[in-house]
Formats: sequence, C-alpha cells, structure tokens
Amino acid sequence: MSGDLKFQFLCRMGDNALVLGHRLSEWCGHAPMLEEDIATANTALDLIGQATNWLTLAADVEGAGRKADDLAMLRDAWDFRNVLLVEQPNGDFGQTITRQMLFDQWHLLMLQALETSTFEPVAEIAAKSVKEVTYHAERSSDLAIRLGDGTQESRGKMQAALDLLYPYCGEMLKSDEVDAALADAGIAPRLEKLAPDYHAAIGDVLDAATLTAPTHGFIQTGGKSGRMHSEHLGHMLCVMQNLQRSYPGAQW
Repeated sequence: MSGDLKFQFLCRMGDNALVLGHRLSEWCGHAPMLEEDIATANTALDLIGQATNWLTLAADVEGAGRKADDLAMLRDAWDFRNVLLVEQPNGDFGQTITRQMLFDQWHLLMLQALETSTFEPVAEIAAKSVKEVTYHAERSSDLAIRLGDGTQESRGKMQAALDLLYPYCGEMLKSDEVDAALADAGIAPRLEKLAPDYHAAIGDVLDAATLTAPTHGFIQTGGKSGRMHSEHLGHMLCVMQNLQRSYPGAQW
C-alpha cells in the first residue's frame, strides 16, 4: 500500500472534520438560543480535535517533517481534500442543521466501518471519534425533525436547505481510485457499501421531519481528489489561516 494513498485518505478525513468544525465555530455567540450556541461550539471543538488526530497521523505517514498544524494552516485551498458538503456556507440555522445532519449520518457510518481497519492507528482514531459523532448524529437529526415538522416557516427553510445541500451527498458515496485501493487493503470501506444504510438513515429522518429529498441528481465531482472546490473554501481559509500566515512560525 502506497504511503501517498494513505496520506490522501487521512487528509480527507482530517479536512472534512477541520473545515466543518471551523464552519460551525462561526456560530459561536450567534446561534438562536444559548443552549444551541453551546452545543454547536462543542460540536466544532469535537471535530477540530478529530481533525488534529487525523492530520497528525497524515503527517507521520507522509514523513516529510510536517506537522498537523502545517497541514491545517499552510496548505492552499486546492490542496484540501474535504468533500464539498462541509465547506458550504452556514446560511440560516436550518441550513447549518441540514448540512450537519447530512454529514453526520455518513460520518458515523464511516467511523463505525473504520473501527475494524487493518491499519491500527486508523482504527484507534475511529474508536475515539465514534462516541462523539454518535451524539452529533443524534442531535442534528433531532433538530432536523423538530424544525422540519415545526412551523410553516421552519419547514420551508429546512426544505429549501435540503434542496440546496442534498445533491452534494453523492460524493460521500462514490469511491475513486484512493478509496478503492484502501478498501482492497482493508484500511477503509468501499464507499458504495455505506450507501444503503446512509439512504435508510436519511430517509428515516426526512420522513419524521415531513421533508422530501429532491429528485435532481447528486453532484458527482467534488473536492476530495482535488478536482474542484467552491469559492467558499478559499474565503474560509483566508480567515482560518490569517494569523499563521501573517506571523509564520509564531509560537504561543
């Protein structure tokens, strides 16, 4: 198994958590209720902690002398390998919850599969992360149901968010050459095998939320192989990386 393939996979896992964690951190002090402000900030902290674990392992596998902070703060947008879903703007709170719910259901299934990885460090990180993500999935699903099956206004916003974000989910369920190679080595699952459970879980949430999945298809090309990123990621990284790039190598 090529070390570069492992590195790419680990960056994907780390970048997903890092980018979404930073997106959620933008709500700190601005969420609609104090309880949700705290819960959203805690979810962001969980994800950034997971990103640290994945990117630390990625740097070790790469063996080029870089650290997790270097991968997080010194790469440009085209070098990030996150799926497009996690970099989408927060929008209103319903859009944030819809994005979170769609990702959490996939993230939980992925981590559960990675607990049996033949690469022990991956299995260890997955085992540590799965407890946190179980809570993330429960919370985002519960909120999606409450907002979707709530007032006419909240339901309308949730349906609009679903119509906007659901097409990005296809990228999480389609393997490329990196995914296929790691699946053959027993390191990670083939993404298509997650699809039935993912669709079932999302379907249960949408039914309870009285929401309807859009009929237009999935977006097939995404950021995880470096083929395409939205302009939103570049804007976000300018904010996230500003301090480190302004004062290179600064120590705190």
